[in-house]
Amino acid sequence: MPVISTNIAANTALRYLNANSAAQTESLSKISSGQRIQSASDDASGLAIGTTMAADVAVLNQAATNITQGQSVLNTADGALSQVSDILERMKALTAQAQSGSLEDADRTYIDAEYQQLLEEIDSIVTTTNFNGKTLLDGASDYAAGADFLVGATATETITVTLDAANLTDLGIDGSDVTTAATAADAMTALETAISTVSEMRANVGASMSRFEYRGNVVDSSLESLQEAESSIMDVDLASEQTNYTNASTMTQAAISALSQANSVQQQLLKLLQ
Repeated sequence: MPVISTNIAANTALRYLNANSAAQTESLSKISSGQRIQSASDDASGLAIGTTMAADVAVLNQAATNITQGQSVLNTADGALSQVSDILERMKALTAQAQSGSLEDADRTYIDAEYQQLLEEIDSIVTTTNFNGKTLLDGASDYAAGADFLVGATATETITVTLDAANLTDLGIDGSDVTTAATAADAMTALETAISTVSEMRANVGASMSRFEYRGNVVDSSLESLQEAESSIMDVDLASEQTNYTNASTMTQAAISALSQANSVQQQLLKLLQ
């Protein structure tokens, strides 16, 4: 029934126009942000799962950084211990030289001068080797008791880095000298123990480095899988959403055209009164 007081056709066209325009805006928002879920109403369970996964990804990314830092600590310690080991070998050679029967004690004094300098160098290396302001080998920092590095998504996934002291006292060579054949022989025995101690320390450091390396591979693999799963839930399928946007845009244009036509109907009805 044609009427002029209520434009039913225009109201219907306007309702479809609003719905199509909202769908077009929603699709455009998803395409622009790259996210399939814009609000909880889009997918409540997906949002909850995706948010949890995003938090796990953030923690694992930090765990990967912690692993790198742990490896750096161990590399720094191993580099210093390598130098200490080389010095100890040189010192042992000096003790052997000092035990030559062809030398007088006066000659051994010159040998001892180098020996004492090398002792000081070991002390210097031990006291100055540090990472982020924490000493590593003097037995006075957190690493002496064991420092924990979080290497996973939960608080229980940690690797403890423990570094034994490599100072002169702990190596058992503090106060040693080669001024006489007797003291040189005692120093040689002490150096053999010290070399063995440093070798064991380096072996322990190497074992920890290996563990960090393998854990790093695990974290990288977990991150890849978790990010893939998060993407499948949270990220928009651009091809599919582009199709949705095109359809909504077409329907919006059609609704605008229909609304225009509906608004002209009443003007045409008024012509019947002329």
